[in-house]
Amino acid sequence: MATAIRPASWLTARRVFVHGSLLAACLWIVYAVTLSTPGLLDRNGLLKGTDFLNFYTLGSLALQGRGDLLYDMRAQALFAEKLLPQAAGYYYVPLYGPQVSLMFEPFAKLPYGWALVTWLFLNVLIYSLCCYAMWRQCPNLQGERWTVLIVAIAFPGFFYLLAYGQNSGLALACFTLAFLALERAKPWLAGLAIGSLIFKPQLGLAAAVVFIFAREWKVVAGAIAAALLQLAWGWEHYGTQVMRNYGRALFHFREVFPLVEPRLYQTHSLGSFWSLLLPWPRAAFGLSVASAITVLGLTVLSWRNGASLAIRYSALLFATVLVAPHLTVYDLVILAPAFLLLGDWAAGQAGKSSAGASASLVRLLLYACYPLFLLGPLSRFTHLQMSVVAMTALLWIIWRISSPQLSS
Repeated sequence: MATAIRPASWLTARRVFVHGSLLAACLWIVYAVTLSTPGLLDRNGLLKGTDFLNFYTLGSLALQGRGDLLYDMRAQALFAEKLLPQAAGYYYVPLYGPQVSLMFEPFAKLPYGWALVTWLFLNVLIYSLCCYAMWRQCPNLQGERWTVLIVAIAFPGFFYLLAYGQNSGLALACFTLAFLALERAKPWLAGLAIGSLIFKPQLGLAAAVVFIFAREWKVVAGAIAAALLQLAWGWEHYGTQVMRNYGRALFHFREVFPLVEPRLYQTHSLGSFWSLLLPWPRAAFGLSVASAITVLGLTVLSWRNGASLAIRYSALLFATVLVAPHLTVYDLVILAPAFLLLGDWAAGQAGKSSAGASASLVRLLLYACYPLFLLGPLSRFTHLQMSVVAMTALLWIIWRISSPQLSS
């Protein structure tokens, strides 16, 4: 979250509070008006919760013992339409592990409307607890609780999480628990939290690279154990054939990628950045791979340079978003800890000449990310996803302030 600023600057604590309040009011009024219709369809004629339909369908498949449909997109669509007539015409690419259907089986026992309300409430609770837990780790923000609260409510990632009815709140919980475990010198528990991201494996890519190259072997071992346990749960319940179908679905991911991310302007990663900017797919792919390697390299260096955990972990979270092969706006919610941790660092640099310029730039970039996350659709016309530029700049600054040679 953007932080209060004590030095004489236009970005004062009061301005951050007021701007955050205005943004929060706009976002949530629009959300409330959109959903303020009778029935399950919103004012745009879309099913309320949108992506929650996918999880509700998966949970219903688990409830009815239909593992044979978990990786059949057309059969799932027909199944969902029988569950809910309003779901006609909705198709979801089946890429989740079989264990995800078991996670949502309890929700499938409820009518769709009540299941959605329960799911949204759970996400609000998870987000609130994660933000509170991270705020408690930020000594320089303890006196700005109301500003932190407002900018947390206004955070675009949180808005998109609820608007889509997605499951990225669980990923936020994993990253938050991992940080708290590392802060308490419990790497094995941190690994268990990171490995639990196997339900969204694209969000574990950066962590895998960083912890392996940083030789954090206890974290790596815990992550492998958690991932295997989660997959074993699905395997034990459904059997070998379903796991084969899951593996086949992942193997053919490139073929269905256009269906997974039909709106590149709603993504905020290096892959979508180059695809939007360049009309040549091969060149865009090559540059996305090269830039992803660079980002991961800077993150590994930041981790190994001995900087504070808050700085290193912020780098990891930004790298997670930037290099993810599949990332949509609701996944931005995992950046909430990074905004708090970097905001706290910047607030702590007040009056220090050594890192004053970097702190001011960090504050400005954190502030700018809020509108940039919301203005992604403009990239359909500009072909430039400025949010990716801002996050890359933040990662670059983190690398510089974590490097003993460059920070001295």
